[in-house]
Amino acid sequence: MKQTTSYIAAAAFAATTMLSACNSTATELNDPKVNSPMKAIAVKAQDAFFKYYDANEIKKYFSEGYIQHNPHVPTGIEPVLGFLPVLKKAGTTYQTHRLLEDGEFIVMHNTYSNAESFGAKDVVTFDIWRMENGQVAEHWDAISPVIKETASGRSQFDGSTLVTDIDKTKENKQLIADFMRDVFFGKAPEKISEYISTEQYDQHNTMVKDGLKGLNEAIAYLISQNNMFDYHKVHRILGEGNFVLTQSEGRWNGKAQAFYDLFRIEDGKIVEHWDIIQEVPEKMAHDNGMF
Repeated sequence: MKQTTSYIAAAAFAATTMLSACNSTATELNDPKVNSPMKAIAVKAQDAFFKYYDANEIKKYFSEGYIQHNPHVPTGIEPVLGFLPVLKKAGTTYQTHRLLEDGEFIVMHNTYSNAESFGAKDVVTFDIWRMENGQVAEHWDAISPVIKETASGRSQFDGSTLVTDIDKTKENKQLIADFMRDVFFGKAPEKISEYISTEQYDQHNTMVKDGLKGLNEAIAYLISQNNMFDYHKVHRILGEGNFVLTQSEGRWNGKAQAFYDLFRIEDGKIVEHWDIIQEVPEKMAHDNGMF
């Protein structure tokens, strides 16, 4: 296994063991991020769950054949509706930090507060929704507790949010596809500086400092601990403008993992990175898998 991938994954996985507060509030429809009809539907769907806790509103925005990939929630809309009293009693709220649209897919980078039912008081997630006929038809996600102290001083969700360079969406998605092949899959890890900027690399993985220097230091530490990690398959590469998300699966420490990596690209180089890694359980609440 190539050293670069060994470090990135294992360090991210270790990051899921600490907690802090994030005070999430709902994303408003007049937010600049909500700049398309499909994004507006996504926000209304989120609000139905985490602002109004309204079953009738949820039925407007989620299809009857709703397919669930969260491993702990049964598929279909009825199991989700049954979850509403728990959310309302806890006062679970959300905030969307990044909102992307790529074809039939919506990508949301969210935080949730009062989210003990998700595994911690405050959590950060990547949510992927497949839209069909103006409704949410399918859902994938990865979840991690919010962590207060990080190696870079950055949180798991702060940083740039403005979607730019829409005309470069295809180019940036190809850049990340090549990066995944060469670096994460170890085909040519020596090319890492051809993909990641040597001048700016803002790191939101909680265990890694900013810049290539911070990354190399973390790699050296992980090697000393004999941590090994392996990307097996990239299932989706979704992007809009300067942001690209990859959804992948692999293994770390002998266990199956789901890997979500979000990259911000500027002038043809990766300048910012967020990620979540979640263990894939052996038994799930459905037969759809996590991917």
